[in-house]
Amino acid sequence: MHSSQLRFGTFLGPFHTVTDNPTLALERDFEFIQLLDKLGFEEAWIGEHHSAGVEIITSPELFIATAAERTKHIKLGTGVSSLAYHHPFTLAGRINQLDHVTRGRVMFGVGPGALPSDAYMMGIDVAKQRDMMDESLDVLIRLMRGETVTKKTEWFTLNEARLQMTPFTRPSVEFAVANQISPTGARAAGRHGAGLLSIGATTAGGFNALATNWAIAEEQARDNGHVMDRSAWRLVGPVHVAETREQARAEVEFGYEHWRNYYNQVAALPLAPPDGKNPLDVMIDNGMAVVGTPDDCAAQIRRLQDQSGGFGCFLMLANNWANWEATKKSYELIARYVKPQFQDLNSNRVASLDWVRDNHDAFVKQSRSAVSARIAQHVEEKGSDNIRPEMMQAFKVAKSPAREKN
Repeated sequence: MHSSQLRFGTFLGPFHTVTDNPTLALERDFEFIQLLDKLGFEEAWIGEHHSAGVEIITSPELFIATAAERTKHIKLGTGVSSLAYHHPFTLAGRINQLDHVTRGRVMFGVGPGALPSDAYMMGIDVAKQRDMMDESLDVLIRLMRGETVTKKTEWFTLNEARLQMTPFTRPSVEFAVANQISPTGARAAGRHGAGLLSIGATTAGGFNALATNWAIAEEQARDNGHVMDRSAWRLVGPVHVAETREQARAEVEFGYEHWRNYYNQVAALPLAPPDGKNPLDVMIDNGMAVVGTPDDCAAQIRRLQDQSGGFGCFLMLANNWANWEATKKSYELIARYVKPQFQDLNSNRVASLDWVRDNHDAFVKQSRSAVSARIAQHVEEKGSDNIRPEMMQAFKVAKSPAREKN
């Protein structure tokens, strides 16, 4: 099941070096979303992090509100809101407000929280974060649909809680649950009929678990009266493209090592290569990352389609591997040469070109015949003495037996 209308977008952590001016870095993130909107990308998902100094967006809602004012079409999602960090009632109110402010362009991605250091500073037991996510999601779905909710847990209480405004998007904003390798996200998505956001889709473990986690989500959905929708399934992977593989490889030398060190030393995705191996070579060879041409990107998407059975949106991880100019060019190349292959943008153009080519001789004969007829008409009216020699020669050529035979 490979959709002919695959959507494209980005997953923006973001990843900024601690030597960069944070104010200007955030401004560049806004410019990045504006570029994607101009190029026709459909989605952008914005992260939430509170420590480590690299992923510096602490409130995806604030970022989305600003980005929405600067864009026209692109949909903007929390990627993701860490449910364990927020009282569900106030979070639901903020997302509902964004739904109105953006006129329905907001999406609600949820997860337990990615950085243990964030949870530590808030006094949250990391071992409980997934249970807290489940408890919060249970009531968020209902609140966002305009229901009145009463519920008490170890960490929040709702007493006849109801949002002041009905949702702009009915029945509510679109939900998506983060998922990597474990079945936690898939189970939650299926239980609530939400979308699935596979953040580690191109890692070895995440790639191998794609079909399994989708099956888990479908089973949970059936058990709870829902139907999973593959168009609401997003897969995330690192991509940088250029005109040649050699150029792409040279361009990512700008920021790849910083990104890799962050994951090795801070985040929960160790990327240590086998002894003696170049880490970037390993990532490219095992399919975790695309550093190459638009054709390489297209091949990666087809590989993911085959492994997963079909999904709705491919999100490129915004990783700052290349400098700003090369990054912009990469996304432009993807918009120009990769998107059309998966959105059926050019099939009619190709069919039209083929049809005209196949009928070229007949059309040329008709054209020459029409020109010849007009020349003959002019000769009849004005006489051949008033006809320039080159026009008369063209008339003779067009009427010659050999030409007619051809």
